[in-house]
Amino acid sequence: MHKVKIGLIQAKHEIHGDEPVAVHKEVAIAKHIKMVRDAASQGAKIICLQEIFYGPYFCAEQTPKWYEAAEEIPQGPTTQLFMKLAKELEVVIILPIYEKEGIGTLYNTAAVIDADGSYLGKYRKHHIPHVEAGEPPHGFWEKYYFKPGNLGYNVFDTRYAKVGVYICYDRHFPEGARVLGLKGAEIVFNPSATVAGTSEYLWKLEQPAHAVANGYYIAAINRVGVEAPWNMGEFYGQSYLADPRGEMVAVAARDQDEVLVAEMDKQMIYEVRQKWQFYRDRRPETYGEMVDL
Repeated sequence: MHKVKIGLIQAKHEIHGDEPVAVHKEVAIAKHIKMVRDAASQGAKIICLQEIFYGPYFCAEQTPKWYEAAEEIPQGPTTQLFMKLAKELEVVIILPIYEKEGIGTLYNTAAVIDADGSYLGKYRKHHIPHVEAGEPPHGFWEKYYFKPGNLGYNVFDTRYAKVGVYICYDRHFPEGARVLGLKGAEIVFNPSATVAGTSEYLWKLEQPAHAVANGYYIAAINRVGVEAPWNMGEFYGQSYLADPRGEMVAVAARDQDEVLVAEMDKQMIYEVRQKWQFYRDRRPETYGEMVDL
């Protein structure tokens, strides 16, 4: 199967942050199940949701309340629910949720579920930002909620394509993007929660560059809207699929819920890699000092 339709889901989260965690999860999960079904009805075979899709971007504050949102993977109820949905629809689902491991160890994670409903594994966000309040655009206290990822840069051999995952802030680091390519990724998904401000101009710059440098597709997902009570800025949407030439295949709206369905052609990966031999011409024997600097 050379051509595979990709579904990217961007959505507003309109429940006020003062509401109980259970309310946030119930409303958001119901909304996203409908959107997954919509994507599947349009022919999407691999579907990715936005970063920690079942709630607000709570990292705008430091409140232990949000620890309640974390679940085990794959034993937790949300992963189990979407495993059943993936099997029913015969789609691969990239499911970004707040992960709990053991007692009190928490990660920003994405589970990868194959089209038969089986759990293939997970990716834990490696790069955890911490921006103090008053710095643009506003405070981000991710280190209060997440431990850095420790599972490496895995590639998952799904029914329809070889899938890599990066999460939000990871996109600023080309090293992991390269590892995913070297491990055989044909498409890399980056579920995000990104607001307008200092890094918006990079949104359509960095990740298409990763696609070119590594000869794969990039699927970038961002939520939309403004979330109360923090009102930390506008999540500017514009989820997109970029091809191995760095060109935009499709781009979603800036300010609306959207199920973006676009096609990847794996034959293009092989054609681009034959023309631009970046892997052949690497000089790994010269890169050792990079990790010591």
